[in-house]
Amino acid sequence: MNLADMLTYADIGQLSNIANYYDCDCKRNSKHDLIQSILIKLGRRDFFEEQIGQLSDSDLRFLNSLVFDARSGYSLEELTATIRHASEEVVVEKKGKPVKTESPRETVARYRRSGWLFNGFTHSTKYTFQVPSDLKHRFRDVLGAKLQDGLQHSPEPTAYRDEQGLVSTDMLLLLKFVEGHEIELNAEGFMYRRYQQQMMSSLHITEPLISKGAWRFGYGRSCTEYPDRFALLYDYAYARQWFRESGNRLVLSDRGKQFLGEGNQVSVIQIFRFWLRLYKGAVPNLSSLVYWISQCAKDWVTTASLYESLGWLIRPFYYDTPQTIMDQRVIRMLMHLGMLRIGESEQSGTVIRMTALGLKAAEACLHIGDSEDLLH
Repeated sequence: MNLADMLTYADIGQLSNIANYYDCDCKRNSKHDLIQSILIKLGRRDFFEEQIGQLSDSDLRFLNSLVFDARSGYSLEELTATIRHASEEVVVEKKGKPVKTESPRETVARYRRSGWLFNGFTHSTKYTFQVPSDLKHRFRDVLGAKLQDGLQHSPEPTAYRDEQGLVSTDMLLLLKFVEGHEIELNAEGFMYRRYQQQMMSSLHITEPLISKGAWRFGYGRSCTEYPDRFALLYDYAYARQWFRESGNRLVLSDRGKQFLGEGNQVSVIQIFRFWLRLYKGAVPNLSSLVYWISQCAKDWVTTASLYESLGWLIRPFYYDTPQTIMDQRVIRMLMHLGMLRIGESEQSGTVIRMTALGLKAAEACLHIGDSEDLLH
């Protein structure tokens, strides 16, 4: 439902609040005048861009979360949880005294006054909140233009790393290795390092083993003991029930044997969707990050300027800084998935560019909601 439709269903009290918020010049006792003046005001592109430009990073992160959420309605609890995650963690002080920060419920009230949130209009939806569809699209267009303003483009580097197709091939190699070897697991249920090394050497892409005592959690079931790409392959195969951890052994399951026997190919899109679900606990707005990276890196751009443009969208995750999340958890994993290329330029430093597959997959992020089962 678009803004005009929601304004029509809204009561005159909310319409007056929205008109006051935007300082509309109209009769406050005429619903028709209120609706027309609000639509005219918000319909001006320059005014809409000005309003977006005045929003804090917290507000932008919150709206970005709603724009990339496929759900049609939100409970108050869901909205307040999203607001808390998007909010700044720094306490602002004025003249040595803490400034009273806006509570999540006050934020919801402000968004109702600004016409971004409306209660449902039926008996079953009156306790949920909705965002006008056209405001979502316009916000995405304006934010997209803003994000691309400061990008530094680069000529194609002389050499770049491209792993298209390798994650699917390596998944099959991993299953075949499990089928052909007796792999022992330690008391925690992980492969001993010698088996990790042997399995890794059978794949196209190898990674250093995890050092003892390294801080690792939040990026999947096996990320604590296995390097990132290998952990993704392992977790995906485990989720598909292609192998099982039987006692102190890792063995191929009947389902895994059938999959190999039928000569099936592994879908990189399915692995990509699984990765989105696996990492969203640590990076809740991962889908939107992938989309914005795709929009910013249709041509070669420097990773430094990309982080300057997008870094504010990322919140820290324990000891992972926004820079680490961008470089290691997002960009590098997208490369492993064949979604982008990474190169080095003498003039520009590290540069990236999305592949055609990456652009296609990122476009689908517009339609992926948090509640969707990304495994199927």
